[in-house]
Amino acid sequence: MTGTTVTVCMSCGPAQGELVATLATAFRAAHLPITVRGTECMSGCSRSPTLAVRAPGKTAYLFGDVSGADLPDLLIFARMYLSSPDGNFADARPLGALRTKAIARIPG
Repeated sequence: MTGTTVTVCMSCGPAQGELVATLATAFRAAHLPITVRGTECMSGCSRSPTLAVRAPGKTAYLFGDVSGADLPDLLIFARMYLSSPDGNFADARPLGALRTKAIARIPG
């Protein structure tokens, strides 16, 4: 798999399918080249729903407690992530509340 992928955990409730569809539609509408998919348990049950963002050679991120209300911040994150050569940001303040939903940052 190449490119940037957002993976949403589908194990902890029915709303995750809606989140996958909402994110895919929003990224397409914003002309962001990101694939959105669902997967089985990502072991983030206490912070459900969780989603991971990753791209080859870049830092990966795991977020929890994500909802459709986070869509504006997720779009900002996606633009910053795509423009960053290594997936890291000098200043995460533009991410708003999404900063507090980060569970992990995994080096690329």
